Amino acid sequence: MKRNHLSMAIAVVFCMAAGSSWAQDAANQTDQAAAAATAQRSASSTSNTTTSNDTKRVQQLNTVSVQAQTLSLGGGLMSVQTAPKSVSTITRDAIIQASPGANFTQMIATIPGVNSATDDVTGLANGHYSIRGFDSSDIGMTLNGAPITDSGSYSVYATEYGDTENMGDITVLQGIPDIDMPDSGASGGHIGWATIDPTHTAGLDFTQSWGNNDYRRTFLRLNTGDTGPVRSWLSYSTNSADKWRGSGDMDVTKVDGKSIWTINDDNSISASLQYNRQNNINYRSLTKAQVAQNGYDYDYTRTWMPGSSAAAINNNTYYYGLRTNPFRSYLFSLDGEFKLADSLRLSVVPYFWYGNGGSGAGATVTESNVQSDRFGYADQDVNGDGKVINNTKGVVYSFSSATTFRPGVIAKFNQDFGLNNSLEYGVWYERSRKSQADTYGAVDSAGNPGDLWGNSNFINFPVSGLPQKVYDEYTTTEIKKGFVTDNWTPSDQWTFTAGVSYLWTNRTGYVWEYPGSVAPGSFGKLQNFTDVDKNWNKFLPTAGIKFQLDERNQFFIGSGKTFRAPPNTVLLLNTLDKQSQANAPETAWNTDLGYRFYGDALSASLDVYHSNYNNKQESAYDEATGYTYYSSIHRMHMDGFSGELSYKIAKDWTAYTSYTYTKAQIVGSIDGGSGDGIYPTDGKTMPDTARNIGNVSLGYDDGSHLWANLQARVTSSLYGDYMNTERVGGFTTFNLSAGYRFNSWELLKNPYVKLNVLNLTDRKAFSYVSSAQFLAVTSGSLYASSPTYGLLQPRAFMLTFGTSFN
Repeated sequence: MKRNHLSMAIAVVFCMAAGSSWAQDAANQTDQAAAAATAQRSASSTSNTTTSNDTKRVQQLNTVSVQAQTLSLGGGLMSVQTAPKSVSTITRDAIIQASPGANFTQMIATIPGVNSATDDVTGLANGHYSIRGFDSSDIGMTLNGAPITDSGSYSVYATEYGDTENMGDITVLQGIPDIDMPDSGASGGHIGWATIDPTHTAGLDFTQSWGNNDYRRTFLRLNTGDTGPVRSWLSYSTNSADKWRGSGDMDVTKVDGKSIWTINDDNSISASLQYNRQNNINYRSLTKAQVAQNGYDYDYTRTWMPGSSAAAINNNTYYYGLRTNPFRSYLFSLDGEFKLADSLRLSVVPYFWYGNGGSGAGATVTESNVQSDRFGYADQDVNGDGKVINNTKGVVYSFSSATTFRPGVIAKFNQDFGLNNSLEYGVWYERSRKSQADTYGAVDSAGNPGDLWGNSNFINFPVSGLPQKVYDEYTTTEIKKGFVTDNWTPSDQWTFTAGVSYLWTNRTGYVWEYPGSVAPGSFGKLQNFTDVDKNWNKFLPTAGIKFQLDERNQFFIGSGKTFRAPPNTVLLLNTLDKQSQANAPETAWNTDLGYRFYGDALSASLDVYHSNYNNKQESAYDEATGYTYYSSIHRMHMDGFSGELSYKIAKDWTAYTSYTYTKAQIVGSIDGGSGDGIYPTDGKTMPDTARNIGNVSLGYDDGSHLWANLQARVTSSLYGDYMNTERVGGFTTFNLSAGYRFNSWELLKNPYVKLNVLNLTDRKAFSYVSSAQFLAVTSGSLYASSPTYGLLQPRAFMLTFGTSFN
């Protein structure tokens, strides 16, 4: 390729990065051992980028030693790994057998170290997951190399991202993220997944699914095939289902796309799009007492009660029609991969993420014709009787909304120094803007919000005319990261890796509590304001050693430091209440020690791990001011063992199993604030952390037509509070997947039918802790409150028909 053309291509990618405003993620290249050993793949083509900085010696060894092995073991639930730390990858082989609308949190459930659950198996209700005791907000997440954890709260909403038909592979780094990852909030590990690359042939892929609870899903993907040097696909899906408990439904539309411009064998640019629009009714998290009293299918109230009675207020506050979750988002990213010289490669990944929407609830407002701007009082008809009567109450629509603009870019170089040394170095920059508010809106006489998205039909203050809000926040978050890592392979057996990154985070912004509420009113409901400008920075070292005994046996040890700046709400509320305890960043030291064996029939990966985890933020209460703020758990220790094993029983039969033991203990007491007390939690187990988790899978595939897979999962009990006074029992579930591939027939290419049955034995259980409390059972003067939980969905089935038209 002509040098000026390559320069132009690189300029295109950098210009997009600058135009979208800066910062981003990992356009990692990876050495895929099953392909040509010298062929590097980018983070937009594979989620497993742990080999992106392999030396030339390792690449040549892979050609010789791995070509007889398969990278996909256990029916796709396990893969060959070579990094000096714990890592697991699920491949396309397993993904295509999963339920059609499953999101990534369901896909990773079998991976060692992961505890994953969901309110709804359709994949339309997000998901709940933790890794080795670190909750989801402590775990980094990328899609095609771009970060998708929320820039403010570090949450990830799994329903927003992707269809299973478009998922290529999913990789979990259980404890130590790669040093080049665009993670600003990863105290624990990292999850990444990549979409499939476009095919070289044109065609149309079609999938139709049905299931109980009126589950319906249609998926279409147009493949352009090669159009000169560019090939692309664009997909569209509609997904809907009724909730399995309570009233309401879920409706999600997704549009995804990907294009690759192959400039030549050494240079390429890919572009990816993920768009989501959803209108869901949330599930209600329940206490143990609520389930015991009201039954397993209890949820939000089904009917709206007219009037202002106490019964009507209580009923309507929990009316399902107000528990909305409208949201729309899109992620656009590029991935430029360029070979500048035989020993130097450049990766550039600019991205832009946008999200808008929120979550609804019910709140109480009192009617009043007094012309005074007092929060919770309005000169409006709020109970639907057509009149304003002093001191009568009504339920209004409390809509907690967020709008985020998030541009960024990551650029990195991979440079070889001879056969035995390779260096990776680069930068990540991001500057996101996020506005958040909880605004009160009107409700009609049937309980319908006046504006589902909370943009109009407000409950206003009578004097100023401003909408009544619980809070109004704005945050700008700027992230700068520089990193360098070196791999050295002095022999065929030894690999040494060491690196360091410098992560700098700045949050600026402001928060109003009850903005516009200026008249004397109830305690804690007067307008209050503060602004913030705070920096955090850390050097984060990592190191690892791998000893390759022979082609089948390897030993490894890895250790690294992680860091997470406080979420924006933590910073704002603590500044507002003049608290500083939890403004210190979360940090952790994570260490893995392990062994791997890859044989002809049997493959296994085993590791022990240890983490020192500091300053985990938790909500507290200031009795003097009436404000909620954030305290911190000063230290926790996580220790455990995990492993996975694949065994080829016979030609068509494969078995897989994984097991995790986690001991997550709190060190010292927790300060719950002046309103809650000091909780003696030393030696207690972290809530929502199962001590034992096991998975077993038995798969059959004749290679041409029939396949089937039976999976079992065992999860031990979970504590619901930090004092360990309440827990829910463990449970076992079974899932069945089976399918048949038909021969192509006229226009139908590779038609198939697939059946997925989830929770085969119809087990009922509390599946995860939704809201952990400091103390569940009253003890002395300490404040106690009941934890809430998610429920395991009863037996569900999905039937899918799919085919292609070429």
